[in-house]
Amino acid sequence: MDRFNTKRAFLYLLIASVAVSAAIAIAVMLFGDFGERETRILMTTLTITATSVLGLACGASLEAGKLRIVPLAGILFSILSGILWIVMLWSTFEARDELFPHVVMSTTLLAFACSHISLLSLATLDKRFYWSRIAVHVFVWTLTGLTVFVIWAHIDPSQTMLARAMGVLSIVIGALTVVTPVFHKLSVKENAEDIGAEIENLKARIAKLEIKRAGLSAD
Repeated sequence: MDRFNTKRAFLYLLIASVAVSAAIAIAVMLFGDFGERETRILMTTLTITATSVLGLACGASLEAGKLRIVPLAGILFSILSGILWIVMLWSTFEARDELFPHVVMSTTLLAFACSHISLLSLATLDKRFYWSRIAVHVFVWTLTGLTVFVIWAHIDPSQTMLARAMGVLSIVIGALTVVTPVFHKLSVKENAEDIGAEIENLKARIAKLEIKRAGLSAD
């Protein structure tokens, strides 16, 4: 499957899952009661929707050629996370009360991290703003690593400095996410101005060559 088809597949999956979710919700509201089975069906379609959104962000980055390893990993983690969530929703085995949720949450966090970075990578940044892209990688992966560590180590972050650290990281990531489109806009504007200046220089150069050619023809 090429990069374009990957993006299109997630887009179609997103449209289908949203349509199915809406149809199920309307049917339950009109004709049924919201029991356990209906809840599982609705949560399954919502899981597919979330998987599609995460995969679509990665597919867009992959198609644009901005990144390769992170979007591919994001697609893999998104699909795996969606499958694991559906298994957990419908299963009755006891393992889900111990090890299984840790695996599900870790995979989901990795999928979100890859998708977040992939989405921000779509921005075109001038060299003076490139530090923000490096910062996004550093802070997103640090927060993801800390969160996964807290899950597997069974640590209550509110009882340690981890809660403050994770809060600071979240704020910084939010700020970088907000300013990245602004940096993109500034970079695109500067690029457009540079192109305009180059065009004017070329026009001036062509005009000089035309004058020179006219002089040679007169001789």
